[in-house]
Amino acid sequence: MRKRLLACLATFAVLLVVAVVRMTPVSAVASDPYAYKNVRIDGGGFVPGIIFNPAERNLIYARTDIGGAYRWNQSTKSWTPLLDWVGWDKWGYNGVISLATDPVQTNRVYAAVGMYTNSWDPNNGAILRSTDKGDTWQVTALPFKLGGNMPGRGMGEALSVDPNDNRVLYFGAPNGNGLWRSTDYGATWAKVTSFPNAGNYAQDPSDPNGYLSHRPGVVWVTYDKRSSTAGTATKTIYVGVADKENTVYRTTDGGATWSRLAGQPTGYIAHKGVLDTVNGYLYIATSDTGGPYDGGKGDVWRYATATGTWTQISPVPSSSSDDYFGYSGLTIDRQKPGTLMVATQISWWPDVIFFRSTDSGATWTRVWDWTSYPNRSFRYTMNITENPWLTFGTNPQPPEVTPKLGWMTESLEIDPFDSNRMMYGTGATVYGTENLTQWDAGGQFTIRPMAKGLEETAVLDLISPPSGAPLVSGLGDIAGFRHTNLDAVPPMMFTQPLFTSTTSLDYAEKNPSVMVRAGNFTDADRPNDSHVAFSTDGGANWFQGTEPGGVNEGGTVAAAADGSRFVWAPKGVTPAYSVGYGNSWQTASGLPTDAVVESDRVNANKFYGLSGGRLYLSTNGGATFTATAATGLPTTGKFKAVPGIEGDLWVAGDGGLWHSTNSGTSFTKVNGITKSVNVGFGKAAPGGTYQAIYTVATIDNVTGLYRSDDGGSSWLRINDDKHQWGNMGEALTGDPRVYGRVYLGTNGRGIIYGDRTGPPVTVTPTATVTPTATVTPTGTATPTVTPTTGTGCTATYKPGNNWPGGFGAEVTVQNTGSSSITGWKVTWSWPGSQTITSLWNGTVTQSGTNVTVTNVGYNGNLAANASTSFGFNGSGTATTPTLTCTPA
Repeated sequence: MRKRLLACLATFAVLLVVAVVRMTPVSAVASDPYAYKNVRIDGGGFVPGIIFNPAERNLIYARTDIGGAYRWNQSTKSWTPLLDWVGWDKWGYNGVISLATDPVQTNRVYAAVGMYTNSWDPNNGAILRSTDKGDTWQVTALPFKLGGNMPGRGMGEALSVDPNDNRVLYFGAPNGNGLWRSTDYGATWAKVTSFPNAGNYAQDPSDPNGYLSHRPGVVWVTYDKRSSTAGTATKTIYVGVADKENTVYRTTDGGATWSRLAGQPTGYIAHKGVLDTVNGYLYIATSDTGGPYDGGKGDVWRYATATGTWTQISPVPSSSSDDYFGYSGLTIDRQKPGTLMVATQISWWPDVIFFRSTDSGATWTRVWDWTSYPNRSFRYTMNITENPWLTFGTNPQPPEVTPKLGWMTESLEIDPFDSNRMMYGTGATVYGTENLTQWDAGGQFTIRPMAKGLEETAVLDLISPPSGAPLVSGLGDIAGFRHTNLDAVPPMMFTQPLFTSTTSLDYAEKNPSVMVRAGNFTDADRPNDSHVAFSTDGGANWFQGTEPGGVNEGGTVAAAADGSRFVWAPKGVTPAYSVGYGNSWQTASGLPTDAVVESDRVNANKFYGLSGGRLYLSTNGGATFTATAATGLPTTGKFKAVPGIEGDLWVAGDGGLWHSTNSGTSFTKVNGITKSVNVGFGKAAPGGTYQAIYTVATIDNVTGLYRSDDGGSSWLRINDDKHQWGNMGEALTGDPRVYGRVYLGTNGRGIIYGDRTGPPVTVTPTATVTPTATVTPTGTATPTVTPTTGTGCTATYKPGNNWPGGFGAEVTVQNTGSSSITGWKVTWSWPGSQTITSLWNGTVTQSGTNVTVTNVGYNGNLAANASTSFGFNGSGTATTPTLTCTPA
């Protein structure tokens, strides 16, 4: 039988060869060891598949559409990421379209990876295989693309291991590529040419973007283990196809021949096919679309494998006017095989519905029931104290409740070893229960989040201000958070207004309690809300301003250094500026639409824009912009201004990394960097005078995360090949309070933060200093200053905004001596009960009315005539004290 089958497979002469992962060239750049963790949010994205190993208790995997795969850790009840080694060159591998855990040798696990089948992903898909439960992997490339984030990704599982002969695997492929088979533990693959149907369903065959025209193809494979014995390939196999007229096929001779299963229902697609080998039933859950966002009709069917009889067992049949959904999320209790559950695909309103049967589908009960509209009764309770943000800040009216039970629940799984444990994926998290059988006993079972360690957010922007919360995030789909504790789940996302996605964040460098964010939401849902919001308490609370006409998406936004005004470039709309908190907006003349905007971190009147390879400068608070003379910049990219130094800019993009010390009048390209994704800054190294620079860049043909402690003259790689996080770097910043700490945004693996683990670093200052606003820049990036003798400094007090019960101010410290100083101290006495409530760019102590402010690590070293500044907010009545400055 084996020779005959192999001969059949060999007629399609494609044998895919083995490739070993992590073949990245070795970089000549030195490295600095780091420890990385996620900033904890828990979940934050769609989990289309949860896979229990049927032979080993507590061996559970989860697959995501953009965030890789995970393995459950029972001792900590958390998930361990398995694909962090995937780098920029193969970022699509973080889209996992299917995952299979070996029921014989349970250390083996397989994943079918590839994110998009259209032009968005440049690479073909692959089958990954591991012999250590996903700790390490080998790769077999496929000759076609896979769609882990394409329509139909919740159906499955398309990848499966033969329970009788685990050398054999099958994989159902999309877009006409049919069914594939491996006989050597997934090392090589060949197309099963005898399989007759590659699937014809597409959501929208005419979609010009190639997204909705994706054909999911062959979507699940289920073995009848009874048809063979251990060591011999299973003979009877059922396969699901995305074809509304021909959705189930079967072989009874180990894959040599296949036929459409006779008598099957038509008109819908079988999302799931689950076999009860004890009672001899194949169950299918069908829907009228491929999902995962839609589905309006469908049925559940039971096929008797002994007699070939089909029975419709839909909890609500498609013929009923009460059926406004299809079905998916099909599971069997392996401890009680007559018990099964199924989920709606899809019931957005008022909530998803789970149905449960204890008699093989003859009768069903619902997880919730209508009582008297709009009221409902519930067989469950929800406890989200571990992840309170899952309410999404809503307060809906009945019949809706918060948090929702779920949506997009394509994967609903009962633990094969424990009838009380169930897990299911949603569009936002993994939920589960450990007392499910209370449903049958007439009580209520408790649902809790089970997503610890599974971090799936797409990170769009990050800021780390010098005071207040160490991190504020802008995220796709779940708005963003103020992270007061990096290792604890924040209580609530941004609200008032609630953005679906926060596209841009900024804070006022000299008044960091002032923040601004811009973002996206569906305008028709909230026509009176604005796409920009402000905070005056470091992101703890927000309020919205007005917006210019025609705004539909957030774009980018920047706050003046003192928080007095803002420049906003909404997507597709002419940029504008506002004095104050968005009460009115005026056109920012001269700045192109869709420019990326940033503010100078010292001069409150300076703003910058980047568009089409040109740098634009405003010196009047955003009212007018003029293109500088600088050329050679990337046509698209990201840029930032260095805190504490006026006019110091860094631009990241294709072709390299660029630096300007004269407000963008000219740029110097950094040697050795051939491409960069983003750039950010953090606290200077001990002994250093210039902030640490962080960049996701390509150096010596290695794309990685790098840090420079000497103004970009040299670089250290601070990630390694095990920590690459796909297409990382959309958001990036250092921490101004912790040297070496970096915050990195990923596209589907959440926020990563890293701290140094190596020996202490000390940077030896040189006579070369970075120019400030008081120095006239020359053609060199860092002019040399010749020190002379004599020291002295002055401190100048500049009143800022004031409000009932409080005020702000800025103090400029200037070295008035003829030689450099290594530190400074400013003192004064208040005339009354004034108290400093927050201060940035300095370290403050106050005893009674006496105040002392000393420099922080990055602004103590001042050359002759150079200056720096610090700012603060205070309580009480605004006044101007007499200051004394003492140099160190």
